[in-house]
Amino acid sequence: MRLSMARSYGTSAAAVEGQGWVFVHILVLVIALVTAGTASAQVQAPAQVPAVLATKPIKMVVLGDSLSAGLGLQASAAFPARLQKSLKANGIDVDMINAGVSGDTSSGGRDRLDWSVPEGTEAVILELGANDALRGIDPKVTRSALTDILTRLKARKIAVLLCGMVAPPNYGSDYSARFNAIYPDLAKAFAVPLYPFFLEGVAADARLNQADGMHPTAEGVDVIVRNILPAVEAFLGAISGQRS
Repeated sequence: MRLSMARSYGTSAAAVEGQGWVFVHILVLVIALVTAGTASAQVQAPAQVPAVLATKPIKMVVLGDSLSAGLGLQASAAFPARLQKSLKANGIDVDMINAGVSGDTSSGGRDRLDWSVPEGTEAVILELGANDALRGIDPKVTRSALTDILTRLKARKIAVLLCGMVAPPNYGSDYSARFNAIYPDLAKAFAVPLYPFFLEGVAADARLNQADGMHPTAEGVDVIVRNILPAVEAFLGAISGQRS
């Protein structure tokens, strides 16, 4: 079992995540999350998920931004590492690559897709869009970029678990509605599983976030992992079934 990180991946915050600008958006993000509540749909899991996958570890990439990259944390405390550890504890071996880049948008993820997701990858957890929403990028641009990513991964026969994000309300209800619809629409169009909100159970909880109010602490990452784990196990179980 290996955890690797491409040399060009960093955890330094981009300009969009600068302290002054980020602080302005903490409050609006909290409001958005309160509005979103817990009405998110649950990922539908297969009736039975194999307790132990095939002997050969599944090669997985987490393609995301600072939320999954582990901004402000040790590499061992970042989402990919903690997820890998939890899967191992449940008898599931994966070879994990942390392809998170702080400050990245969905367009940025698309532009680096080919070298972020190497040949031989079998599964991708796609966690992008938070910075699009914070910047107020036109949802059409975000939708187009994520569509391109899903199209290209599908062509490569790589399975995808899509992680949703929630838009802050400061750009208006029309913007929020258009942005929030992207993830369920694409999950349906590409027939991929959807985890409705990556920060479920962590966002807006000061105890689980760093001083900027947006990036999870190590404890917050553990909550994210615990919440998403059943969806990931179902996702990997489907891949294991296709192998046999």
